[in-house]
Amino acid sequence: MAGIVRMAIDRYVNLVDSISDPRVNDWPLMDSPIPTLAMVTVYLYFVVILGPRLMANRKPLQLRSTLIVYNAAQVIFSLIMLWEHLMSGWLLDYSYKCQPVDYSHNPTALRMANLCWWYYISKLTEFLDTVFFVLRKKDNQVSILHLYHHTLTPIETWICVKFLAGGHGTFSNLINNIVHVIMYFYYMVSAMGPQYQKFLWWKKYLTTLQLLQFGLVFIHSAQVLIFDCGYPKVVAALLLVHSVIFFALFFDFYQQAYKKSQKLKKLE
Repeated sequence: MAGIVRMAIDRYVNLVDSISDPRVNDWPLMDSPIPTLAMVTVYLYFVVILGPRLMANRKPLQLRSTLIVYNAAQVIFSLIMLWEHLMSGWLLDYSYKCQPVDYSHNPTALRMANLCWWYYISKLTEFLDTVFFVLRKKDNQVSILHLYHHTLTPIETWICVKFLAGGHGTFSNLINNIVHVIMYFYYMVSAMGPQYQKFLWWKKYLTTLQLLQFGLVFIHSAQVLIFDCGYPKVVAALLLVHSVIFFALFFDFYQQAYKKSQKLKKLE
């Protein structure tokens, strides 16, 4: 039995090694998906089970200064990654129709691969979004949409770095960075106190921007099914499914958050 298991593991390792990007094999957390899956598991256990239990008989934490610093840091991090996406290809020689992954050691290709790793790390830091909700007892914010998003994206980005560190799929990262600059700026101002709420009238349009994000990624990914540049069509198809699921979830959130509130205002 042990020999069969060992053989299966060896076959898995050989398969992964044959199709993975050799440039990233020695990078932190890239050798195996197990650390990423473990972090996702610990995250879910804390925000769904342990965190709510610990906070059950405690007053919600305010964390005002922490939130301001955290959200400001995420704005800066997203701005840096946005710049790097542009300077690693999307403002230079990347094709918006279909862009293959450059697996060479060209400085620009390595810059994009390195950026993909940092983008993956950014998704791990975003676990704190939910942790802060739990510590502040904002249970209504820990929705199925929120958990699905924060659970799936670290796994997706690990796969992208391991096998596709660059190319067409990084367009979604570029658009996501734009959205996150605006989103975390909104959260930063919101954390600054009630006196700043009058400057946050545009929350509704933030959700609209998120819906636009998934629409753009859908259209951009669909082009790979038409234009052939060597980028895997199966990955483009998965990006299409990903975009549809997230669009549906965010649209449902939009309907619940804004359409119902408008109806209530009319009734009042």
